[in-house]
Amino acid sequence: MALTRLSLTDFRNHAQASFRPGRQFTVLHGANGAGKTNILEAVSLLVPGRGLRRAALSDMPRHGGRGGFAIAAEIEDIKLGTGVSLDAPDRRKVRINGAPAAITALSEWLAVIWLTPAMDRLFTDSAGERRRFLDRLVMAVQPSHARYSSQYERAMRQRNKLLSDDRPADPDWLDGLEKAMAENAVQIDASRKRMIDQLGERLAQEPEGPFAIPILSIEGASPTSEAELRAVWQRGRPRDAAAGRTLTGPHRADLLVTHKVKNQPAGLCSTGEQKALLLSVILAHAGLVADIRSEAPVILLDEVAAHLDPARRAALFERLAATGSQLWMTGTEKALFGGLTGDALFIEVDNGQLHL
Repeated sequence: MALTRLSLTDFRNHAQASFRPGRQFTVLHGANGAGKTNILEAVSLLVPGRGLRRAALSDMPRHGGRGGFAIAAEIEDIKLGTGVSLDAPDRRKVRINGAPAAITALSEWLAVIWLTPAMDRLFTDSAGERRRFLDRLVMAVQPSHARYSSQYERAMRQRNKLLSDDRPADPDWLDGLEKAMAENAVQIDASRKRMIDQLGERLAQEPEGPFAIPILSIEGASPTSEAELRAVWQRGRPRDAAAGRTLTGPHRADLLVTHKVKNQPAGLCSTGEQKALLLSVILAHAGLVADIRSEAPVILLDEVAAHLDPARRAALFERLAATGSQLWMTGTEKALFGGLTGDALFIEVDNGQLHL
Protein backbone atom coordinates (compact mmCIF):
# COMPACT_ATOMS: atom_id res chain seq x y z
CA MET A 1 0.00 0.00 0.00
CA ALA A 2 2.48 2.61 -1.21
CA LEU A 3 2.11 5.62 -3.47
CA THR A 4 4.19 5.35 -6.62
CA ARG A 5 3.48 8.93 -7.76
CA LEU A 6 2.05 12.09 -6.25
CA SER A 7 1.03 15.21 -8.20
CA LEU A 8 -0.29 18.51 -6.84
CA THR A 9 -1.88 21.36 -8.80
CA ASP A 10 -2.59 24.69 -7.11
CA PHE A 11 -2.65 23.05 -3.68
CA ARG A 12 -1.63 25.40 -0.85
CA ASN A 13 1.69 26.96 -1.92
CA HIS A 14 2.43 24.34 -4.59
CA ALA A 15 1.55 25.51 -8.11
CA GLN A 16 2.73 22.30 -9.75
CA ALA A 17 4.56 19.41 -8.13
CA SER A 18 4.98 15.83 -9.26
CA PHE A 19 7.38 13.16 -8.06
CA ARG A 20 7.79 9.49 -7.29
CA PRO A 21 8.06 8.92 -3.51
CA GLY A 22 10.65 6.65 -1.94
CA ARG A 23 9.68 3.02 -1.66
CA GLN A 24 9.93 3.24 2.12
CA PHE A 25 11.02 6.69 3.37
CA THR A 26 10.25 10.07 1.84
CA VAL A 27 11.89 12.85 3.84
CA LEU A 28 10.78 16.44 3.19
CA HIS A 29 13.18 18.96 4.68
CA GLY A 30 13.40 22.74 4.55
CA ALA A 31 12.64 25.94 6.43
CA ASN A 32 9.43 26.56 8.34
CA GLY A 33 6.64 27.62 5.97
CA ALA A 34 8.32 26.09 2.91
CA GLY A 35 5.38 23.74 2.20
CA LYS A 36 6.51 20.44 3.74
CA THR A 37 3.37 19.81 5.77
CA ASN A 38 1.26 20.81 2.78
CA ILE A 39 2.53 17.71 0.97
CA LEU A 40 1.62 15.49 3.92
CA GLU A 41 -1.81 17.13 4.01
CA ALA A 42 -2.29 16.32 0.33
CA VAL A 43 -1.57 12.63 1.01
CA SER A 44 -3.97 12.67 3.98
CA LEU A 45 -6.76 13.84 1.65
CA LEU A 46 -6.46 10.58 -0.31
CA VAL A 47 -8.60 8.92 2.38
CA PRO A 48 -12.03 9.97 3.71
CA GLY A 49 -12.18 12.93 6.06
CA ARG A 50 -10.87 16.48 6.21
CA GLY A 51 -7.17 15.66 6.24
CA LEU A 52 -4.53 16.07 8.90
CA ARG A 53 -5.24 19.78 9.45
CA ARG A 54 -9.07 19.42 9.34
CA ALA A 55 -9.00 22.61 7.29
CA ALA A 56 -11.81 24.13 5.27
CA LEU A 57 -11.70 23.41 1.54
CA SER A 58 -11.61 27.16 0.91
CA ASP A 59 -8.19 27.33 2.63
CA MET A 60 -6.56 24.82 0.30
CA PRO A 61 -6.45 26.42 -3.19
CA ARG A 62 -3.22 28.31 -3.91
CA HIS A 63 -3.37 32.08 -3.53
CA GLY A 64 -3.07 33.52 -7.02
CA GLY A 65 -4.19 30.23 -8.57
CA ARG A 66 -7.30 29.43 -10.58
CA GLY A 67 -9.56 28.91 -7.59
CA GLY A 68 -9.52 25.13 -7.26
CA PHE A 69 -6.92 22.45 -6.55
CA ALA A 70 -6.17 18.88 -7.59
CA ILE A 71 -4.32 16.02 -5.92
CA ALA A 72 -3.51 12.94 -8.00
CA ALA A 73 -1.75 9.78 -6.94
CA GLU A 74 -0.94 6.34 -8.25
CA ILE A 75 -0.75 3.05 -6.38
CA GLU A 76 0.80 0.76 -8.96
CA ASP A 77 -1.90 0.72 -11.68
CA ILE A 78 -4.64 2.41 -9.61
CA LYS A 79 -5.15 6.16 -10.10
CA LEU A 80 -6.69 8.20 -7.27
CA GLY A 81 -7.66 11.84 -7.53
CA THR A 82 -9.39 14.43 -5.38
CA GLY A 83 -9.86 18.18 -5.37
CA VAL A 84 -12.28 21.04 -5.83
CA SER A 85 -13.22 23.05 -8.91
CA LEU A 86 -13.90 26.75 -9.25
CA ASP A 87 -17.60 26.12 -9.97
CA ALA A 88 -18.06 23.99 -6.80
CA PRO A 89 -15.51 25.25 -4.24
CA ASP A 90 -17.29 23.70 -1.25
CA ARG A 91 -17.55 20.18 -2.65
CA ARG A 92 -14.60 17.81 -2.75
CA LYS A 93 -14.71 15.51 -5.75
CA VAL A 94 -13.08 12.09 -6.02
CA ARG A 95 -12.08 10.04 -9.03
CA ILE A 96 -10.78 6.48 -9.06
CA ASN A 97 -9.24 5.36 -12.35
CA GLY A 98 -10.86 8.38 -13.97
CA ALA A 99 -14.42 7.59 -12.85
CA PRO A 100 -16.36 9.68 -10.29
CA ALA A 101 -16.55 7.99 -6.88
CA ALA A 102 -17.76 8.63 -3.34
CA ILE A 103 -15.18 9.98 -0.89
CA THR A 104 -15.71 6.90 1.30
CA ALA A 105 -14.51 4.70 -1.60
CA LEU A 106 -10.95 6.00 -1.14
CA SER A 107 -10.49 3.87 1.97
CA GLU A 108 -10.89 0.72 -0.15
CA TRP A 109 -7.55 1.49 -1.82
CA LEU A 110 -5.44 3.27 0.75
CA ALA A 111 -4.96 3.42 4.52
CA VAL A 112 -3.21 6.48 5.93
CA ILE A 113 -2.45 7.39 9.55
CA TRP A 114 -0.60 10.46 10.75
CA LEU A 115 1.05 12.15 13.68
CA THR A 116 1.39 15.94 13.75
CA PRO A 117 2.64 18.42 16.37
CA ALA A 118 -0.98 19.47 16.98
CA MET A 119 -1.71 15.91 18.12
CA ASP A 120 0.69 16.35 21.03
CA ARG A 121 -2.41 17.80 22.75
CA LEU A 122 -4.61 14.80 21.88
CA PHE A 123 -4.83 13.51 25.46
CA THR A 124 -5.72 16.91 26.89
CA ASP A 125 -7.94 17.95 23.97
CA SER A 126 -11.66 17.29 23.52
CA ALA A 127 -13.20 13.82 23.39
CA GLY A 128 -14.15 14.59 19.79
CA GLU A 129 -10.51 14.75 18.72
CA ARG A 130 -9.79 11.38 20.35
CA ARG A 131 -12.86 9.83 18.71
CA ARG A 132 -11.72 11.05 15.30
CA PHE A 133 -8.27 9.58 15.96
CA LEU A 134 -9.79 6.23 16.90
CA ASP A 135 -12.10 6.27 13.88
CA ARG A 136 -9.15 6.85 11.54
CA LEU A 137 -7.50 3.77 13.03
CA VAL A 138 -10.69 1.76 12.47
CA MET A 139 -11.16 2.94 8.86
CA ALA A 140 -7.68 1.77 7.97
CA VAL A 141 -8.70 -1.85 8.65
CA GLN A 142 -12.45 -1.56 7.98
CA PRO A 143 -13.21 0.88 5.16
CA SER A 144 -16.99 0.46 5.68
CA HIS A 145 -16.62 2.29 9.01
CA ALA A 146 -16.54 5.57 7.07
CA ARG A 147 -19.93 4.78 5.52
CA TYR A 148 -21.52 3.78 8.84
CA SER A 149 -20.21 6.97 10.46
CA SER A 150 -21.46 9.28 7.71
CA GLN A 151 -24.90 7.61 7.63
CA TYR A 152 -25.19 7.86 11.42
CA GLU A 153 -24.19 11.54 11.45
CA ARG A 154 -26.61 12.37 8.64
CA ALA A 155 -29.57 10.70 10.38
CA MET A 156 -28.65 12.31 13.71
CA ARG A 157 -28.51 15.79 12.16
CA GLN A 158 -31.97 15.26 10.69
CA ARG A 159 -33.29 14.07 14.07
CA ASN A 160 -31.80 17.08 15.85
CA LYS A 161 -33.39 19.40 13.29
CA LEU A 162 -36.81 17.80 13.72
CA LEU A 163 -36.61 17.99 17.52
CA SER A 164 -35.61 21.65 17.41
CA ASP A 165 -38.52 22.65 15.18
CA ASP A 166 -41.31 24.69 16.80
CA ARG A 167 -43.90 22.30 15.39
CA PRO A 168 -44.33 18.84 16.97
CA ALA A 169 -42.21 16.30 15.11
CA ASP A 170 -43.87 13.39 13.31
CA PRO A 171 -43.25 10.34 15.60
CA ASP A 172 -43.09 7.97 12.63
CA TRP A 173 -40.43 10.13 11.00
CA LEU A 174 -38.42 10.20 14.22
CA ASP A 175 -38.81 6.42 14.52
CA GLY A 176 -37.36 6.00 11.04
CA LEU A 177 -34.39 8.26 11.74
CA GLU A 178 -33.66 6.56 15.06
CA LYS A 179 -33.84 3.17 13.35
CA ALA A 180 -31.22 4.34 10.81
CA MET A 181 -29.07 5.75 13.62
CA ALA A 182 -29.28 2.51 15.62
CA GLU A 183 -28.38 0.30 12.65
CA ASN A 184 -25.20 2.27 12.08
CA ALA A 185 -24.42 2.93 15.75
CA VAL A 186 -24.08 -0.77 16.63
CA GLN A 187 -21.63 -1.20 13.73
CA ILE A 188 -19.62 1.85 14.85
CA ASP A 189 -19.44 0.70 18.47
CA ALA A 190 -18.54 -2.88 17.55
CA SER A 191 -15.76 -1.72 15.21
CA ARG A 192 -14.27 0.63 17.79
CA LYS A 193 -14.31 -2.03 20.52
CA ARG A 194 -12.73 -4.57 18.18
CA MET A 195 -9.96 -2.09 17.32
CA ILE A 196 -9.29 -1.43 21.02
CA ASP A 197 -9.10 -5.17 21.73
CA GLN A 198 -6.82 -5.89 18.77
CA LEU A 199 -4.46 -3.03 19.57
CA GLY A 200 -4.47 -4.04 23.22
CA GLU A 201 -3.33 -7.54 22.34
CA ARG A 202 -0.44 -6.22 20.24
CA LEU A 203 0.62 -3.60 22.78
CA ALA A 204 0.56 -6.12 25.63
CA GLN A 205 3.31 -8.06 23.85
CA GLU A 206 5.59 -5.03 23.44
CA PRO A 207 8.59 -4.78 25.76
CA GLU A 208 9.03 -1.55 27.69
CA GLY A 209 11.63 0.48 25.81
CA PRO A 210 12.17 4.04 24.64
CA PHE A 211 8.46 4.37 23.81
CA ALA A 212 5.91 4.09 26.61
CA ILE A 213 3.29 1.35 26.36
CA PRO A 214 -0.35 2.52 26.51
CA ILE A 215 -3.47 0.76 27.77
CA LEU A 216 -6.53 1.67 25.68
CA SER A 217 -10.23 1.66 26.59
CA ILE A 218 -13.48 3.38 25.58
CA GLU A 219 -15.62 5.47 27.91
CA GLY A 220 -19.27 6.26 27.27
CA ALA A 221 -20.00 3.50 24.76
CA SER A 222 -23.71 3.31 23.89
CA PRO A 223 -26.05 0.30 24.44
CA THR A 224 -25.07 -2.71 22.36
CA SER A 225 -28.38 -3.53 20.64
CA GLU A 226 -30.47 -1.61 18.13
CA ALA A 227 -33.60 -2.09 20.24
CA GLU A 228 -31.94 -0.63 23.35
CA LEU A 229 -30.65 2.37 21.44
CA ARG A 230 -33.99 3.09 19.84
CA ALA A 231 -35.71 2.89 23.23
CA VAL A 232 -33.14 5.26 24.77
CA TRP A 233 -33.56 7.80 21.97
CA GLN A 234 -37.36 7.56 22.04
CA ARG A 235 -37.47 8.19 25.81
CA GLY A 236 -34.88 10.94 25.48
CA ARG A 237 -36.67 13.04 22.85
CA PRO A 238 -37.84 15.75 25.29
CA ARG A 239 -34.39 15.96 26.89
CA ASP A 240 -32.60 16.07 23.54
CA ALA A 241 -35.03 18.69 22.22
CA ALA A 242 -34.29 20.89 25.25
CA ALA A 243 -30.52 20.39 24.83
CA GLY A 244 -30.62 21.00 21.08
CA ARG A 245 -28.61 17.85 20.38
CA THR A 246 -28.62 14.06 20.83
CA LEU A 247 -27.08 13.28 24.21
CA THR A 248 -26.58 9.51 23.84
CA GLY A 249 -24.81 7.53 21.16
CA PRO A 250 -21.41 6.67 19.70
CA HIS A 251 -20.78 10.37 19.00
CA ARG A 252 -20.38 10.82 22.78
CA ALA A 253 -17.74 8.11 23.34
CA ASP A 254 -14.19 8.88 24.42
CA LEU A 255 -10.88 7.07 23.91
CA LEU A 256 -9.04 6.64 27.21
CA VAL A 257 -5.27 6.04 27.25
CA THR A 258 -3.24 5.08 30.32
CA HIS A 259 0.55 4.84 30.74
CA LYS A 260 0.99 1.15 31.54
CA VAL A 261 4.05 1.29 33.79
CA LYS A 262 2.99 4.42 35.68
CA ASN A 263 -0.70 3.48 35.75
CA GLN A 264 -1.35 7.14 34.98
CA PRO A 265 -3.85 8.75 32.56
CA ALA A 266 -2.09 9.98 29.45
CA GLY A 267 -3.43 13.49 30.03
CA LEU A 268 -1.35 13.71 33.22
CA CYS A 269 1.87 12.45 31.60
CA SER A 270 4.65 14.71 30.35
CA THR A 271 4.59 16.00 26.77
CA GLY A 272 7.42 13.61 25.86
CA GLU A 273 5.58 10.65 27.38
CA GLN A 274 2.38 11.57 25.56
CA LYS A 275 4.23 11.64 22.23
CA ALA A 276 5.81 8.28 23.05
CA LEU A 277 2.37 6.82 23.84
CA LEU A 278 1.04 8.07 20.50
CA LEU A 279 4.00 6.62 18.63
CA SER A 280 3.41 3.25 20.32
CA VAL A 281 -0.22 3.26 19.19
CA ILE A 282 0.69 4.17 15.61
CA LEU A 283 3.42 1.54 15.37
CA ALA A 284 1.12 -1.16 16.77
CA HIS A 285 -1.63 -0.05 14.41
CA ALA A 286 0.68 -0.26 11.39
CA GLY A 287 1.39 -3.89 12.25
CA LEU A 288 -2.31 -4.60 12.71
CA VAL A 289 -3.21 -3.07 9.33
CA ALA A 290 -0.48 -5.10 7.64
CA ASP A 291 -1.83 -8.32 9.20
CA ILE A 292 -5.48 -7.64 8.35
CA ARG A 293 -5.15 -6.09 4.88
CA SER A 294 -1.91 -7.85 3.92
CA GLU A 295 -0.52 -4.39 3.15
CA ALA A 296 1.06 -1.92 5.56
CA PRO A 297 -0.51 1.57 5.76
CA VAL A 298 1.05 4.84 4.69
CA ILE A 299 2.33 6.74 7.76
CA LEU A 300 2.74 10.53 7.82
CA LEU A 301 4.99 11.95 10.55
CA ASP A 302 5.22 15.74 10.74
CA GLU A 303 8.27 17.03 12.65
CA VAL A 304 8.49 13.73 14.49
CA ALA A 305 12.26 13.80 15.06
CA ALA A 306 12.58 17.41 16.24
CA HIS A 307 12.42 16.81 19.99
CA LEU A 308 13.95 13.35 20.24
CA ASP A 309 17.50 12.77 21.39
CA PRO A 310 19.79 10.82 19.00
CA ALA A 311 19.26 7.50 20.79
CA ARG A 312 15.46 7.76 20.63
CA ARG A 313 15.61 8.94 17.01
CA ALA A 314 17.65 5.89 16.07
CA ALA A 315 15.24 3.61 17.94
CA LEU A 316 12.27 5.25 16.22
CA PHE A 317 13.78 4.92 12.73
CA GLU A 318 14.53 1.25 13.40
CA ARG A 319 10.95 0.60 14.53
CA LEU A 320 9.55 2.51 11.55
CA ALA A 321 11.65 0.57 9.06
CA ALA A 322 10.36 -2.68 10.56
CA THR A 323 6.70 -1.75 9.93
CA GLY A 324 6.97 -2.23 6.18
CA SER A 325 4.96 0.98 5.73
CA GLN A 326 5.71 3.76 3.30
CA LEU A 327 6.76 6.60 5.61
CA TRP A 328 6.60 10.32 4.91
CA MET A 329 8.47 12.55 7.34
CA THR A 330 9.20 16.26 7.62
CA GLY A 331 11.93 18.21 9.39
CA THR A 332 13.69 21.52 9.17
CA GLU A 333 17.13 19.86 8.85
CA LYS A 334 18.20 16.93 6.72
CA ALA A 335 20.75 16.00 9.40
CA LEU A 336 17.92 14.91 11.74
CA PHE A 337 17.40 11.88 9.50
CA GLY A 338 21.00 10.79 9.21
CA GLY A 339 20.28 7.54 11.07
CA LEU A 340 17.75 6.24 8.54
CA THR A 341 18.34 2.78 7.18
CA GLY A 342 16.70 1.39 4.06
CA ASP A 343 15.43 3.07 0.91
CA ALA A 344 14.99 6.83 1.42
CA LEU A 345 14.24 9.76 -0.87
CA PHE A 346 15.26 13.20 0.41
CA ILE A 347 13.44 16.23 -1.00
CA GLU A 348 14.29 19.80 -0.13
CA VAL A 349 11.18 21.98 -0.09
CA ASP A 350 11.72 25.69 -0.72
CA ASN A 351 8.72 28.01 -1.00
CA GLY A 352 6.62 25.44 -2.82
CA GLN A 353 9.47 24.23 -5.00
CA LEU A 354 10.81 20.67 -4.71
CA HIS A 355 14.50 19.85 -5.13
CA LEU A 356 15.27 16.15 -5.35
